[in-house]
Amino acid sequence: MNAIDFTGRTVVITGSSRGIGLGIAEGFSRAGARLHLIANDTAVHDRAAALGATSAEADISIKADVVDALKGLERIDVLINNAGLELMTPVTDSSDTVSDAFRRVIDINVTGTALVTAAALDRMPRGGAIVNTASIWARVAEPGFGAYVASKHAIIGLTKTWARELGPRGIRVNAICPGWVRTEASMRSLGRIAADAGRDEAELLNEIVAGQALPGLMEPPDMAATYLFLASALAANITGQSLGVDRGEVPW
Repeated sequence: MNAIDFTGRTVVITGSSRGIGLGIAEGFSRAGARLHLIANDTAVHDRAAALGATSAEADISIKADVVDALKGLERIDVLINNAGLELMTPVTDSSDTVSDAFRRVIDINVTGTALVTAAALDRMPRGGAIVNTASIWARVAEPGFGAYVASKHAIIGLTKTWARELGPRGIRVNAICPGWVRTEASMRSLGRIAADAGRDEAELLNEIVAGQALPGLMEPPDMAATYLFLASALAANITGQSLGVDRGEVPW
């Protein structure tokens, strides 16, 4: 991982106060990047301070928040669109609670990703890179998670579209599709899936892990190397692609 050097390059990472986003930030920090972390909670400031980074709180679904979060950055070499929200939104539930949750997931995962990208572009030079966090659920589906699954399918579509749009400007756009990683969000979803199915949570997790080609549950730091690679010059000829990092759970 340390063979990839980001010294002197500015990397912006959304959703970076915990989970995969924080694991990515730690990886780029070790590679020498100048980091700017964005998240919708106060914890981002402590996480950034620990990494010698700058930080901003923002609800990325609000354009004014996004503009403020990027204020003061003269150059952005790499943008990692990692912020996301994962909630159950079963189509069989017509309550206002589920309708509001559906809208919120799309607002954060799709609209928010687009707003951050649009705001960052005027500071991205030729040779810049954008890496979007999708999900294995961008290729498959999980009952009850319609909004989240739809949003991650949308991220793949945006990745392909932006790669075409930004290619002439020398900016590459790719997506990473993580499998099961031990994060607060994924473990919460696991619990809800198990509860709906009347299953034991630990038993269900063991079943999921057993379905992978490589056994074992990934941890957030395990994801960093792939983001570093796609953001680096080693991936100079790769754009418009979605790469599964799931220990062989989904055939790509």
